[in-house]
Amino acid sequence: MKNRWIALYVENQVGVLAKVSGLFSAKSYNLQTLTVGTTEREDVSRMTISVKADDTTFEQIKKQLNAMVEVIKVIDLTTMPIHMKEILFAKVFNLNNEGKTEAFQIAEVFDQGGNVKIVDIGVDSVLFQCTLTERKNNELITLLKSRFKKIEVTRGGAVAVESISSSCR
Repeated sequence: MKNRWIALYVENQVGVLAKVSGLFSAKSYNLQTLTVGTTEREDVSRMTISVKADDTTFEQIKKQLNAMVEVIKVIDLTTMPIHMKEILFAKVFNLNNEGKTEAFQIAEVFDQGGNVKIVDIGVDSVLFQCTLTERKNNELITLLKSRFKKIEVTRGGAVAVESISSSCR
């Protein structure tokens, strides 16, 4: 079992997301993440799906998605050069001034060209906004949990696009 990624171009119609996610639940496939957004064409949406599966199961998933009428194109992103980011918000609570300073320092260390920011500050809390890879977001969460007593995390799932050069993830 390993992580796999698929990009789907689908008709932008009511019920398509339910049909795609229904296929996964009907076959007992577990979606790790699923993000959806419209493309440059208002009648077409692109889904980025992450699933943990073995080779045989993954091939079956791709075949079943290809068979759906609403699916325009299925792209296996697993082995191709891609650019992938995940949005994450993390609230850190019950901070004194030293804790806030440490939160700002952590944001500065993890920042990669504006990908980690503290976007809101309360009397005793801060809100991180991160657009890193899933792995780097996991590392940030681990660090925040080790340094602060109370955090709340909201993740949006990965969005990926095929590379136009030879650079990869």
